[in-house]
Amino acid sequence: MSINLNAHAFAGNPIRSKTPKLHDPLSPSSAFQSLKTHLLQTPEIISPLFKVLPFRKGRPLASSSITGDDDVPSWHLGWISLPDCKGFLGKCGVELTEDSLVYLGSKAEEDVVYWAVDVSEEGGLVPELGSKQFCFVELRTLMVATDWADSSAMGELAIAGHARALLEWHSLSRFCGHCGEKTVPKEAGRRKQCSSELCKKRIYPRVDPVVIMLVIDRENDRALLSRQSRFVPRMWSCLAGFIEPGESLEEAVRRETYEETGIEVGEVVYHSSQPWPVGPSSIPCQLMVGFFAYAKSLEISVDKEELEDAQWHSREDVRKALAVAEYKKAQRTTAAKVAQMCKGVEKGQSLSSDFNVESGELAPMFFPGPFAIAHHLISTWAYQDIPTDAVEADSKQPSNSTSNQ
Repeated sequence: MSINLNAHAFAGNPIRSKTPKLHDPLSPSSAFQSLKTHLLQTPEIISPLFKVLPFRKGRPLASSSITGDDDVPSWHLGWISLPDCKGFLGKCGVELTEDSLVYLGSKAEEDVVYWAVDVSEEGGLVPELGSKQFCFVELRTLMVATDWADSSAMGELAIAGHARALLEWHSLSRFCGHCGEKTVPKEAGRRKQCSSELCKKRIYPRVDPVVIMLVIDRENDRALLSRQSRFVPRMWSCLAGFIEPGESLEEAVRRETYEETGIEVGEVVYHSSQPWPVGPSSIPCQLMVGFFAYAKSLEISVDKEELEDAQWHSREDVRKALAVAEYKKAQRTTAAKVAQMCKGVEKGQSLSSDFNVESGELAPMFFPGPFAIAHHLISTWAYQDIPTDAVEADSKQPSNSTSNQ
């Protein structure tokens, strides 16, 4: 089944599409001045309204609910008001300061400014917020639990990804890499600056570009897919690697493909890009830049230090794998898990078990879900000779994987 998205997961952030002008009340500088005033006193009428999203060890605060006729729960970000945030932290003996908050964006039509705060050191908040059926959830879990057909849910995921990337970067950049002195937040947390009067080096959020490519054998109508040892059983994906200083994106595609598989690549064609803020905390936000890469050689020589395996797969086999993998089932199962966590009851679930065919048999192989750019590189190639409306019509027909539809 081909799944088409308006924007990749973590892209399309609804509160940062446009940065307000300097003197706009919702701009970072104006909102920061208002924030300082509101922290010193609590006015009867707050304009703009401030909403805060707490994070604990990289996990955003979330809640879960069931709306409408669907019995599948959906998660929501756990926004709390500025006075409530100040009160919760006050109960833990912590004073909320303006420098601990990071500006995320705004919604002019609602007169709201959004902030994030890292509360990793405040263990007392967990039971306090848990009593209100909030919990801190891994961003990867929320990613899998997100209904990709729901634009509002995808927008919340993008906000959470942006916030996590900023907060993790703040945690990593506490000291100046030039002179070693402490850094201080500037521009409402959108950059930092060395506190030394002799240095004053400006430091901006870090983005690590990564090329991710589907290598294609045109002559034999095959695609090169690989496995890493950390993958769940039966999962295959595209090749990927970090860009090195002094090379172009296309050069990085060719180098990484050759280093990992021994395949030489000629033509390189851009597909799309995706922010990826769910890597290790030492790499706060990767930017995945996707390509189709056309092979000039076919003999595979796997670098076992990088990959567990790499194989050519026919278009027919890839289509079959896409048809039976129950991505919707995995999303619904994970959404139910988040709901249990918010109720204080967490139950384990193997992700790979959710990609089985309806009969209960194991799918022979599957690929990352629609939340990953790898899925869209693979599915775009697999269905490139089939009109989009025909693929969508086929996906609505009864099959061994009815929960996919």
